[in-house]
Amino acid sequence: MATRARVRAPELIGKGGWLNTGGKQYTLADLRGRIVILDFWTFCCINCLHVLDELRELEEKHRDTVVIIGVHSPKFVHEAEHQAVVDAVERYGVHHPVLDDPELATWKQYAVRAWPTLVVIDPEGYVVAQHAGEGHATAIERLVEELETEHAAKGTLRRGDGPYVPPEPVATHLRFPGKALLLADGRFLVSDTTRHQLVELEPDGETVVRRYGSGERGLTDGGPGEASFNEPQGLTALPDGRVVVADTVNHALRVLDPGTGVTSTVAGTGAQWWQGSPTSGPAREVALSSPWDVAWWRGEVWIAMAGVHQLWAYDPESGTVRVAAGTTNEGLVDGPGEEAWFAQPSGLATAGEDRLWVADSENSALRYVDGEGAVHTAVGSGLFDFGHRDGAAGQALLQHPLGVTALPDGSVAVADTYNHALRRYDPASDEVTTLATDLREPSDAVLLGEDIVVVESARHRLTRLRLPEEAVRVEAVAHRTRRQATEVAPGALRLEVIFRAPAGQKLDERYGPSTRLLVSATPPELLAAGEGTETDLSRELTLNPAVPEGVLHVSAMAASCDDDPANEYPACHVHQQDWGVPVKLTEGATARLPLILAGLDTDTEG
Repeated sequence: MATRARVRAPELIGKGGWLNTGGKQYTLADLRGRIVILDFWTFCCINCLHVLDELRELEEKHRDTVVIIGVHSPKFVHEAEHQAVVDAVERYGVHHPVLDDPELATWKQYAVRAWPTLVVIDPEGYVVAQHAGEGHATAIERLVEELETEHAAKGTLRRGDGPYVPPEPVATHLRFPGKALLLADGRFLVSDTTRHQLVELEPDGETVVRRYGSGERGLTDGGPGEASFNEPQGLTALPDGRVVVADTVNHALRVLDPGTGVTSTVAGTGAQWWQGSPTSGPAREVALSSPWDVAWWRGEVWIAMAGVHQLWAYDPESGTVRVAAGTTNEGLVDGPGEEAWFAQPSGLATAGEDRLWVADSENSALRYVDGEGAVHTAVGSGLFDFGHRDGAAGQALLQHPLGVTALPDGSVAVADTYNHALRRYDPASDEVTTLATDLREPSDAVLLGEDIVVVESARHRLTRLRLPEEAVRVEAVAHRTRRQATEVAPGALRLEVIFRAPAGQKLDERYGPSTRLLVSATPPELLAAGEGTETDLSRELTLNPAVPEGVLHVSAMAASCDDDPANEYPACHVHQQDWGVPVKLTEGATARLPLILAGLDTDTEG
């Protein structure tokens, strides 16, 4: 029979060590005989969180033959902290071993270029597939089944319990809370994200009144003990007192009636939105993608749709949803809503009818939408610059903020999550200051008179602070993404996105081209030619020799369908990924840049 490409898997190396193994350190030799799936992820990345969810069913179904190893490969400085990785593993319900690789050693060994990337290793220790981005779970499961059959016949498959050892549970009233809302009666409603519940607290912010949700992952409507959520986040009150909930991993909006305690679903199908899906229409018939926060503004519920880098709006009167701003391209571009780019918007706050503030987390930016629907940037410069620096907004820096709160004087407080700080931006002076430090992953804040109540997510509590008259001063720190730049030659550069339809599938060209490639650069002057959107997955770029370094932004999509002539309605799959590739122009360097969307899992003659 045909044999697969034989590429020996490099060893797994990570200075931070192993999590979820009961303290044991593993090598690939320890895993020989099992099918190993390496998931290169980082906890800031919404696409990585989507893949965690995609893999849950496969992980359970093939538990006796498959070992999934999460290789945590940080983007932000905070993500290189070991305790932050420990927290993230619990926060997102990661039920497999995780290798903490703060120095990107294993990332480099496997030549990974994007979060997330999945690598499949066969029971003999050879790499047989690599996939970047989301949407590959079906293809990987088919490959797993083929490998199970092949290696069972060869006698090289070893079945049994895997190396996963769950950590000891910790008793706290809240567990990684996400967002908070002040109710009309002075109580707080908090999204208890990791426990898949909403928790109502007394005005002291500590005493539990009642919980909404069964505590198990699910999408079920009903009373406090019957309803189920899946990592809920944002909360906002409707004019009638009901509360809209961003039920993030369910890709849905829910409505809680605090009077009756009943939760109902008002938007989303429960499935994740993919390119080509409807973007407007009846709310229960249109798929959403990881709604992270919600805010009532100008007669609609605005949604921070983190999963597709957009803002959407839900109209309770008509029961419809629509895209309000963003193109689904990931980056920082201002302008009319339909042209703007976001990067994982995660926090919303209203300031009257004329301004909706947005915490644009992956851009480490504070943005806003004006009354005409145009998008502006107040603080931040893009995907790769972050830090903790106060002063004039044009040079101030944040690090992955998740929340924003409007203050009475027209300024805003920013939950600067990865800086463990509460920051303030004042539009009047156009300056950024620090209100408080030594918070642990603050993700939201609620104004309460002259105080502000901060959701300290990684300390599992609400923390009440007095708003100071003058901000705390901190020493300025600036960072750029830690990934090593790829050296490429100036002038002509051949960009090739490698995509091979998985076994049993073919490109879906029934309605035209099934692929799309979008290319841009930071700074824009880096690209002398080749930017824009086309359908071919290969393209000739021209790099400006006058720009010594920068970042190439590449977004690729391919659609494939099951190749079964007997099936009139084959299942179809969308594969998509965004890359930000730091490049350094060097004479004599390579003139080719290959990026793998999906490859190595087709048979080769041998």
